[in-house]
Amino acid sequence: MSSLPITPRIGPNFATAHLGTFADLRQYCFTASDVPLKLEGKVFLRQLLQLTSSEISLNNLPPQTSIPFYHKHHLNEEIYIFIEGMGEFQVDGQIFSIQPGTIVRVDPEGERCLRNLSLSEDLCWITIQARADSYSGYTIEDGIGIPKPVQWNSIAEQ
Repeated sequence: MSSLPITPRIGPNFATAHLGTFADLRQYCFTASDVPLKLEGKVFLRQLLQLTSSEISLNNLPPQTSIPFYHKHHLNEEIYIFIEGMGEFQVDGQIFSIQPGTIVRVDPEGERCLRNLSLSEDLCWITIQARADSYSGYTIEDGIGIPKPVQWNSIAEQ
């Protein structure tokens, strides 16, 4: 896994960290222990933020490069949210364009890969992994309003 020189701030009900911009992600490198794989520009957030319901990664792929493998999952679907750049995404042999604002969901068994087609611009995206068919607390139904006025202290006062 990637070793991050980031120290998160952990509280009783939160965790926060600052990784910089998507361009800054290239300083981080993900390696897998079970395959000879090294990906620059990929940061997983589960361990850093102590996530318990999903895995989220921030990703930066340099111009004219491809993820060098197909992959799928045992249990997790993935949602890809593209922020910067232009490229192509492939699922089970079907290829489609991706650009800022494109969102892709892939079932666990979908064989997927993507590439950056730009000559000069990084392809940047967020990937969210969660167990397929496990979500039951839909947005507003799970929310609980707190009957108290909102107050803000400046960061300098804390």
